[in-house]
Amino acid sequence: MNSAVIDYAAIEKAEVQKTPYPFFGVENAFAESSHDALLKDFPSIRHGGSLPLESIAVKGELARLIDEIKSEQFRSLLAKKFEVDLQDKPIVITARGYSRERDGQIHTDSKTKLITVLLYVNDGWESANGRLRMLKSNKIDDYATEFSSSIGQMIAFKVTDNCWHGYQSYEGQRQSLQINYLVEEKYTKHHVYRHKVSAFFKKLFNNK
Repeated sequence: MNSAVIDYAAIEKAEVQKTPYPFFGVENAFAESSHDALLKDFPSIRHGGSLPLESIAVKGELARLIDEIKSEQFRSLLAKKFEVDLQDKPIVITARGYSRERDGQIHTDSKTKLITVLLYVNDGWESANGRLRMLKSNKIDDYATEFSSSIGQMIAFKVTDNCWHGYQSYEGQRQSLQINYLVEEKYTKHHVYRHKVSAFFKKLFNNK
């Protein structure tokens, strides 16, 4: 029987920071034995923007990872860490593969979301840019900490009015999964539809 892709023990040990808003990071949230397969199975995405899972090839180790993300074990662990009720809350998962120069702009997440989780799937990360910063304000240099985009890096935060985040401009491959637990089911169609429309036009025009 295959071992888990996600290192639940590493996530369990991570300390939730309270300021500037509740968040935590795990440098390697994946079992190291899964790295090569995840890098191989992550689809080649050569344009910017978020894509719904229906728009990409999900197979092998990536499919196993997504199954674990959807599991009650993963949901319960996040609920415990952030002390928030995620039972029966809808989940939306999207993928990114390419960062455009204009991406990474400072923003807070929509109030339709409760928790945001980012999982990175890149073979190392040498660049000083493209590292997600957890910001104290809407200024890119006013940050509490920043995280690499290397494989296994996990970042999770509670969506609040001041959950500012972003990264310094980076152009090139930057592969990740974004997981959002939503406030209500009625918001699911909105998020999925928006990503589907965006994916259609990006594919049509191969927009970078």
